[in-house]
Amino acid sequence: MATKVIMVDDFDGYDGEDVAKRDFEIAATKYTIDLGDENFKKLQEVLDALAPYLEKAAEVKQAGRARKSSTDVGPRVRGYSNSDVREWAGREGVEVSARGKIADEVYEKFIAAHPDAKPGD
Repeated sequence: MATKVIMVDDFDGYDGEDVAKRDFEIAATKYTIDLGDENFKKLQEVLDALAPYLEKAAEVKQAGRARKSSTDVGPRVRGYSNSDVREWAGREGVEVSARGKIADEVYEKFIAAHPDAKPGD
């Protein structure tokens, strides 16, 4: 006894005989979706309407990491790492981000508790 596979339209759940895997491409990226003839026709119409816009559009690259400004090039604390500052803040109940920039107020409190950490002028 053969098993019959029933394809279901991924867009609206329709399970007619015309549902099939349909491949399409947008901006050099290939996609696949199960669609019946009616929904595939609608998809093609949308893609045709979108094509002139894609031809005129430019790809936007994700921004890279920001560079430090020239006003913030020196170390924030002398003889201690940012990990040291975060560990101290955690022990002291001072709120500090787990990653990223440490707030100036946290550095100020750390230096107040560790005068030897004050960076030289």
